[in-house]
Amino acid sequence: MSWYVYIIECKDTWLYTGITKDLERRVKEHNSSNGCRFTRCRAPVKLMYNEKVRTRSIALKREAAIKRLSRKKKLELIG
Repeated sequence: MSWYVYIIECKDTWLYTGITKDLERRVKEHNSSNGCRFTRCRAPVKLMYNEKVRTRSIALKREAAIKRLSRKKKLELIG
């Protein structure tokens, strides 16, 4: 099964990066305040970007790389 690396934008324009196996379910969790502590008070969120990768290991490495980017670089990645 594939993994996804994703970036969501919160209602306060903060960007959050994460990984999941089920992208649709994970975005719903973030919007229902069950996603994570960071997005709990920042919902609703909007999916801005996602990448499909083969393994969890690759997803974790890509997530870490994206998290190291500046906001400007993340917005360039989003396009």
